[in-house]
Amino acid sequence: MLSAESDLKVVADASSGAKAEALAVELRPDIVLMDLRMPGGGGVDSIVRMARAGLPCRVVVLTAYETDRDILWAVAAGAAGYPLNDLPRAELAEAVRAAARGETVLAPSVAARLVDQLRTKPERPRLSERETAVLRLVGEGCTNADIGRRLFIGESTVKTYLPRIFGKLGVDDRTAAVTSAMRFGLLEQ
Repeated sequence: MLSAESDLKVVADASSGAKAEALAVELRPDIVLMDLRMPGGGGVDSIVRMARAGLPCRVVVLTAYETDRDILWAVAAGAAGYPLNDLPRAELAEAVRAAARGETVLAPSVAARLVDQLRTKPERPRLSERETAVLRLVGEGCTNADIGRRLFIGESTVKTYLPRIFGKLGVDDRTAAVTSAMRFGLLEQ
């Protein structure tokens, strides 16, 4: 659809998040259109890794999924937009152009969900100083062994902290924990 636009150039197509990340590193596109669920992974984890890699591209999530969890994770991870994939070609092209101009592009239903989430402020989870330190290092991409070395604790101790952190944040994995902590402002220095 976008190839038909005279001012837009499609430089690559990827079938997984890992492939999209590799192509983004190689080609340095201005915009990456990313689905949240692709074979071999993708979505929020890829958005986080591209941001950590310092890539200048803006990621626009183009998906059919509009659950609160998907939206919040994608936006917190750094997505520049979240239009839904049922857009007509002209609107999709305009969404890409807007993201390239630095604007945030949200489907109206997505914007409404974000506003609702902001209005209903859940109670801020309370993490201990050590849990916050562990989570901060998780956010930097450290392995359990790396975290243990940096905090002078055993790897098994790190493994004990993670489920507690996940439980307090109401999440199931490392990426979700970091995203949730960012949302609550728990990782700010």
